[in-house]
Amino acid sequence: MTIIQSESCVSSQKDLLPKEASHRLNVQPCSVSPAMALNQMIWGTWIAQSIYVAASLGIADLLENGAKHVDELAQATDAQSSNLYRILRTLASVGVFTEIAPQQFALTDMAHYLRSDVPGSLRAVSMMLSDEWHWNSWGDILHVVKTGQAPMQHLYQVDSTFDYLDQHPESRSTYNKAMNGWSKICHSAVVDAYDFSGINQITDVAGGYGSLISAILTANPGIQGVLFDQPHVVTDAISFLEKATVSDRCKTVGGNFFESISSGSDAYIMSHILHDWSDEECVQILRNVRRGIADNGRLLVVEMVVPTSNEFSFSKWMDIDMMIMYPAGRERTEAEFREMFQAAGFRLTKVVPTAAPVSVIEGVIEG
Repeated sequence: MTIIQSESCVSSQKDLLPKEASHRLNVQPCSVSPAMALNQMIWGTWIAQSIYVAASLGIADLLENGAKHVDELAQATDAQSSNLYRILRTLASVGVFTEIAPQQFALTDMAHYLRSDVPGSLRAVSMMLSDEWHWNSWGDILHVVKTGQAPMQHLYQVDSTFDYLDQHPESRSTYNKAMNGWSKICHSAVVDAYDFSGINQITDVAGGYGSLISAILTANPGIQGVLFDQPHVVTDAISFLEKATVSDRCKTVGGNFFESISSGSDAYIMSHILHDWSDEECVQILRNVRRGIADNGRLLVVEMVVPTSNEFSFSKWMDIDMMIMYPAGRERTEAEFREMFQAAGFRLTKVVPTAAPVSVIEGVIEG
């Protein structure tokens, strides 16, 4: 398969491809007409849907211990062998699985992340994006752009995505697994990229069950932690912190970040929180952090940062997903974060990129 790109975007796109797929995805600038290049992009949903089939059937889990013939895979998944073969053959052409012998498939580095039992698994992400509610919501994108009405209201007559998920437990379970897998990838990248030295106590604001705070404390044994979230969330988080063996250094505090946030830490971190909310709501959250933070404290916001140039960035696509699924939220540029920080009493000091599509946006008390 040849992916045709305009010359200006070839290098940035090719850098995103796993090495093992580079010989399959032969990126060639200007090899065919712009119309054919656009044609491939238009049909791009086919790849996502094919991955969804493999994810839903649990093909990667079945290949954990070695290659298998498509007939064996079909029997294990109650699928038609000939149709499953056509799916796996096509996925192998883009580096997801590999056909090592006629109709025998094995895992690749990419397919590894379709397993359900690996850290950073993306299996649930694929299943969530092709779940009815998410797929149909993206299909309603023109209505969103023209009217501003969210698909959840237009298609399902509920106020928000979270209201829909509350009414559909199976979809909510897939969503939670997807967010957990994605968060682990981002949190590991944050811990690797940012220097937490000099911090005595760090509060994870709206930290859920404690994935990020656990990763930080594990990598930095001298730091104490506080997990702040809604009361019922932090109650459920206690067992997670115990399993992560950091409960002796991490206390839990329940509350509402729009009202107040526990005080006393010299660093406050929040991951994928601000992008859910409007600018005004974000400023309110940050002002509550400002009231509780130590005088020499650091504000650490883990979010995607949208570049202002024409370069490819996953953040721009995620911003469209926010527009569709969470209308009050958005991904933001560095300038927008700087302005938001200033309105809340902070000065943005630096943006630290990570190996994941997120950065650590650091701020200190203004003045």
